[in-house]
Amino acid sequence: MASKARSNKPAATKQRTARHSTTPAAPAGRPAPRFPVVAIGASAGGLEALEQFLGHVPAGSDMAFVVIQHLDPDHKGMMPELLQRATAMPVTQARNRMKVEPGCVYVIPPKWDLSILHDCLYLLEPVAARGLRLPIDSFFRALADDRQDQAVCVILSGMGSDGALGLRAIKERGGLVAVQDPASAKFNGMPQSAVDTGLVDIVAAAPELPQRIADTLRHSLRGVAGATLEAAETLAQKSAFDKICILLRERTGNDFSLYKKSTVYRRVERRMGLHQIDRIAHYVHYLRENPQEVELLFKELLIGVTSFFRDPASWNSLQTQVLPQLLAAYPAGATLRAWVAGCSTGEEAYTLAMAFREVQQKQKPAGRFALQIFATDLDPDAIAKARRAVYPANIVADVTAERLKRFFVEEGEGYRVGKEIRETVVFATQNAIMDPPFTNLDILTCRNLLIYLGPELQQRLLPLFHYSLKPGGILMLGSAESIGNNTELFEPQDAAARLYRRRANSLRMVDLEFPSRHAPGRVEALNPAEPEPGAANLQSLADHLLLQQFSPAAVLVTATGDVLYTSGRTGKYLEPAAGKANWNIHVMAREGLAHELALALPKALRSGERVTCAKLRVGTNGGTQIVDVTVQPIDKPAALRGMAMVVFRDVEAPPVEEIVAGKRATRGSPRVRELEHALDQARQEVQALREEMQTTQEELKSSNEEMQSTNEELQSTNEELTTSKEEMQSLNEELQTVNVELQSKVDDLSLASNDMANLLNSTDMATVFLDNALHLRRFTNQATRIFRLKAGDVGRPLSDIVSDLAYPGLAADAGEVLRTLAFVEREIATGDGRWYQVKIMPYRTMENVIDGVVITFNDIGLAKKLEAELRALAGKQKKEPT
Repeated sequence: MASKARSNKPAATKQRTARHSTTPAAPAGRPAPRFPVVAIGASAGGLEALEQFLGHVPAGSDMAFVVIQHLDPDHKGMMPELLQRATAMPVTQARNRMKVEPGCVYVIPPKWDLSILHDCLYLLEPVAARGLRLPIDSFFRALADDRQDQAVCVILSGMGSDGALGLRAIKERGGLVAVQDPASAKFNGMPQSAVDTGLVDIVAAAPELPQRIADTLRHSLRGVAGATLEAAETLAQKSAFDKICILLRERTGNDFSLYKKSTVYRRVERRMGLHQIDRIAHYVHYLRENPQEVELLFKELLIGVTSFFRDPASWNSLQTQVLPQLLAAYPAGATLRAWVAGCSTGEEAYTLAMAFREVQQKQKPAGRFALQIFATDLDPDAIAKARRAVYPANIVADVTAERLKRFFVEEGEGYRVGKEIRETVVFATQNAIMDPPFTNLDILTCRNLLIYLGPELQQRLLPLFHYSLKPGGILMLGSAESIGNNTELFEPQDAAARLYRRRANSLRMVDLEFPSRHAPGRVEALNPAEPEPGAANLQSLADHLLLQQFSPAAVLVTATGDVLYTSGRTGKYLEPAAGKANWNIHVMAREGLAHELALALPKALRSGERVTCAKLRVGTNGGTQIVDVTVQPIDKPAALRGMAMVVFRDVEAPPVEEIVAGKRATRGSPRVRELEHALDQARQEVQALREEMQTTQEELKSSNEEMQSTNEELQSTNEELTTSKEEMQSLNEELQTVNVELQSKVDDLSLASNDMANLLNSTDMATVFLDNALHLRRFTNQATRIFRLKAGDVGRPLSDIVSDLAYPGLAADAGEVLRTLAFVEREIATGDGRWYQVKIMPYRTMENVIDGVVITFNDIGLAKKLEAELRALAGKQKKEPT
């Protein structure tokens, strides 16, 4: 093998020289073909895993490989030479501006961090030469931004948790995540941290990973003919897509049909690639046969990538502009309310709490302020992680040392958010689209959620956010999101930071669609029935002719006179007024009609009876027309109730002889005729006013009685509220007392827990506590020397934990102790020559109830060694002659 490697090395070197260039080049006018780039992160024990991985890469692979290894900055790197022995692909150390090519391996040099931009590698000086560096996380994030769905990350053996945050970015961009099986890794810290994120696509031994990755990429439909399912969606594929949404809704209760199809298709394609399914219809069949796959697809759709103080410029703007303004708006102090929608694993909610604490300390407002944060997400697993508030050590890449010291406490191999910040946030599982929102909010953050929703859902959520916020409240969106055309709801506070202030205008209820778990079904429009030939057509034509030629002109008006519908020729009676368009009959009425309509319309609506005004002289264009006007109030159908129909009928002028006779009879008194006419009009107006006054008096009397009744009810309610207030005050005092007692007990319990932890650690004895089912309940730090334990193993059967003990009957002895309550004590050796005295005892509670077993491991290696020496000495003395 070695000779073969040496014989291939010159050729490989020559090939490497020919294929690599430090300046990017591409054919003019044609983009370079896209190919997957596989980033491999490794640390302690990683050399062997890397050799196994690269040695099993399929021949002719079109993937490029970038190795990110934790290296000592003070030693010359020999990694390329060591890896070249395991693969025929050219292996080279990365240089600045080196073009990445498929079928090649690139290795990070010592003392440098590595990044990638437009398929070129760049060397960056690390922020800290020594200490906690996270080059794997850094490169994974850069690769996700540069290669999107063509990014693949692999995590091999190593200590710590480097890579666990970077793989989230890979997953968010649609890339592939593969991890070495922790059980096969020499050091399982990094692989286990990756698996614990719940975002890993492939878990396998290092030699198996290359083939699994190649198969997944080959079967992934996003690379077929350069088109996605969405781009070439057929009717059959759309039907399959709808069926997938139905299966998800039936299984999880959440509707993804209005999410962006590109997002859903990308996640579906990923699952199809992992199962090597080529057609979406076959995947639907697979979903129906495997309900657990529906849950996995649901988890895939809920992938949330977040971090502490993501987009620092936005948080800086929030701290320098928004929060000081909110504090200044409440001089006497207040409890501010905030809602973090789509909080994922809680980083953003805790970031908001920390930002508020920093501003509060800096501003030192006179009033007393508090911040109550409601953080919600659709994923219950993410909410559970957020409540635990435990994060890996690599958050130091996003959180400054000052904030780590102030807001976090070290716990195990990571950090836990401090109690002061945790108490500010309330986490809950909620679907922002289907569940009722929080209200009276000062701040609402919804970052990187809208980008996954279709336009219809976005237009439904933004008015809802406007309703949830107080006037002047702040909406904070993600860097790739905006309010779109909802400028009447929000105005920019800082557009670059995606901070928007709620406008004070109110939404109409018809414009606001409240979330509902039961969306109204769609009502299909019914096609009108086709008219039958012959008689039906003749009837409709006759009706139309009658309406046009013989029916009088009429208008349908509201109680205030607004014209809703016209029939016939109304131009002789109504004309539009000059200026701004006003379709009111009182404004449009011609001379001679306005006064009479002003009296007749309210009279008809008030009495419910027809009112007719006869022989009115109406001024027309250049003449006069005598008209009868009828106002008919409408009671049926219900849709027209409260309206009136105004009908105009022309009346023939009287004969000339009657006019002449009338003129002769009154020729000597024209003034009298004018005064009589005015008197008649005045009498009519007085009568109308008298009727209106009587009606108004009756309504006022009725209103007064109702107000008196309401006042009595309010007085009674006020007395009840006063009583309830006193009861609530008394109950509040009792609750405060109980709370003090509970806090005292919590403090005592915390003290006892600390004493117990220190006692167990001070004995320097490995101790394991099991429940009645022999599942792990607690263990001391010394137990990790015997069993491969970590904090996440609590609740697992002890028989599933790998140990160094040559004691196959441990579980059986523990079960026997539970059955007989008799102690068991044995001396057991380990595979590496250590000896322990194992003692198994029943676990008794304060109530003298057996609730499991306690197993202690006392190191007797020194005693065994002395015993062996004594035996050897005794044997030697027996052999010597006396």
